Amino acid sequence: MSFAKDSKLEIIENDIDDASSAQAFLAGLFHACGSISKNSDGFELDIVTDFKEIYPYINKLIVKFYGENLELEIFDDYIINKTTYYRIKFPQEIAFRLLQDIGIINQNGEIDIFAEVDENLLPDDECKKYFVKGAYIGCATSSIKLSTLGSQSPTTGYHFEFTSHNNQFLINLQSILQGFGINCKIVQRKKNFVLYLKDSEAIKDLLALVGANMSVLELSDEMAKRELRNTVNRQVNCINANISKTVEASLKQISAINYINKKIGLESLPEDLQEVAVLRLANPQESMEELLKLSTIKLTKSGLNHRFRRILKIADFLKEK
Repeated sequence: MSFAKDSKLEIIENDIDDASSAQAFLAGLFHACGSISKNSDGFELDIVTDFKEIYPYINKLIVKFYGENLELEIFDDYIINKTTYYRIKFPQEIAFRLLQDIGIINQNGEIDIFAEVDENLLPDDECKKYFVKGAYIGCATSSIKLSTLGSQSPTTGYHFEFTSHNNQFLINLQSILQGFGINCKIVQRKKNFVLYLKDSEAIKDLLALVGANMSVLELSDEMAKRELRNTVNRQVNCINANISKTVEASLKQISAINYINKKIGLESLPEDLQEVAVLRLANPQESMEELLKLSTIKLTKSGLNHRFRRILKIADFLKEK
């Protein structure tokens, strides 16, 4: 199951008790994934979704506030990108009233789904939260994948998005989210518009806003795991880099010492250089710090480096002769 779907299941665990919150929720849901058409008998309203678990939740809501049951059927072309879609059908008996309640039919009786969301529908923060919940259920997706035991570094970042044909809906949603301090951006992707969040803290704020508190904890845990993994990787990379430097330096020093020994003999070196040359030959894999610990020579790391540089220069001089 996906991270986004888990968070949606959290949202529908809690019932909606008052009409204003229910209308705000349904408005967000219809703007996100609703389908509206008109025939000689009136309006036909559908919700098209891949989240079939929403059906009993919405049905209970409609029975409670409108006294009618909904129908659930598999969408005609139900396999799209390996995803099964469902159509939730609303009775025509309540269609006109419902569209008025959620602000999609204006005072002239005209459908105006691309208009701005009616401010009277969202008079306070509570109603705005329920509008966001409806939009979230309807069209929110995420690429977040939680780490499993023993898994490698995740291949996905932190990304949440709302996708819609209706740019005005996303502009309204963006304004509402920004009112709650949640920064997000809108881009056009082919024929769709996308409102997206990539900042992990903003995503946590969004999850908290819609009431997906367990998902907030899971995301916080995931962030901690990734940070720990990144810290360990940085340390390992640093250690590996230092090992590579140590090995490279040691090989150059040993090569220079062996060349000098072959050409003129180590005994021809000054006594201080003979000491570090023998020390290196006896301990080819050790770092400079370890050489200092193993030797009886009273030197600093800088002093030891200086002596090795002198040995390298002598070897270079002999090669040029």
